[in-house]
Parts: sequence; structure tokens; C-alpha cells
Amino acid sequence: MSKQLSIIIPTLNEAEHIEANLWRLQGLRRQGHEIIVVDGGSRDATTRLAEALCDCLCHAAPGRARQMNEGARHACGNYLLFLHADTHLPDAAATLISSALHTHAWGRFDVRLSGRRWPLRVIEFMINLRSRLSGIATGDQALFMRRGVFEDLGGFAQIDLMEDIELSRRLKRQGRPACLRATVVTSSRRWEERGILKTVLLMWRLRLAYFFGVRPERLSRHYH
Repeated sequence: MSKQLSIIIPTLNEAEHIEANLWRLQGLRRQGHEIIVVDGGSRDATTRLAEALCDCLCHAAPGRARQMNEGARHACGNYLLFLHADTHLPDAAATLISSALHTHAWGRFDVRLSGRRWPLRVIEFMINLRSRLSGIATGDQALFMRRGVFEDLGGFAQIDLMEDIELSRRLKRQGRPACLRATVVTSSRRWEERGILKTVLLMWRLRLAYFFGVRPERLSRHYH
């Protein structure tokens, strides 16, 4: 019998986060949902830590788009959820997704950043507001969709950056997303390590460049 929800997690050197996140997802496994970890060539203990805590551990060339497409190829669920390794789902996530996908082709959660500094509250508010107004979602918001819709669209574009935004644009043709108020909690390490203001400016510069047609392969050199 087909599982209802397939949770697809791309990883690359995520030993710091992957075990704790997978433990949090074991309740969903017991409910009959599946967890698929797609590793992009980790050199740390990521795969060793993940192997016993997921239903499928597979491998792909590094790059979130390639890894998530590979995970979807192995998925058995009617619904697909793409989850970052450092992002935690809310309680009752599977129920919320199932309910949303009865009326929408796709959707996403609100996001909350894990840090306590007040600028992070402003950033997460703006991310969620922008997404709600534009109908565009980012990977940090845990994109979910009907499997058939994902397959009909051909999955993620094989690009090095902005794969979530590119797919969102195509998904919008199927209808606006279900924007769930329930929050996923994602690590704020990127913001805090690089500097909050510096990261905000970088993100906006990359998005503006992408909007004006700069190739994602070129943008990824600045992001990474």
C-alpha cells in the first residue's frame, strides 16, 4: 500500500543536525510515512547517523535540486515534502499537509529562525509575508506538494541555486500555495555566522540578479 507522505531530506556534511532531526521524525515513520535521505557526498558522519533512522538512504551528485529529484524518484508517498536537514517540522505536520493538499496542489509552512536575536524575528516575519503576498516559497519553508503535480512539472530544475523559487513559479500555474501558519523551525546559523545584515543584503542581491536573468550557476559562487 502506498505511503501517504514521503519526507525527502537532502544532506551534505550535516552530521551536526541530521540525527536530532531524524529522531524527531520517527513518530511520522510509526504512522506509516516514509523518510528518504539523499546524500550528496558527505565527508563527515552524516550517512552513518542517518542510515538507521530513515527508510531509504540514497546518493546523488551534490546539489539540492539533483538530490531532491533523486529522493522523489525513490518515494512511495502520494504527497512529497522537501525538508532541509536543519529544519524541524511542527507537531501534526502530516495532518496539516494532508488537509492542505485536499484543496491545494502545493504549499509551505511559515518559518521561524532558531536564534533569539530580535532582528531574526523581523527577518522571519518578512520572509513569511513576502511569500504569502507573492505566492513564492523557499526551501526553508518546507515545500510540499502532490506527487503527481511534481512529476507533471518534471521536478526541480537542475540548477545550482534558486531551485525552490524556480519551482514555485511553475507551481503557481497550478494555483496559489497553501500558506500554513504553523511554523517550521530552521537553523539561524547562516545568518549569525555571516552576519545578519550582510546575509540579508546578499539574499536580496542574489534574488534581484536572478530576476534579471543571471544564471544560477554564477550566483551559487557568491552564495557558497
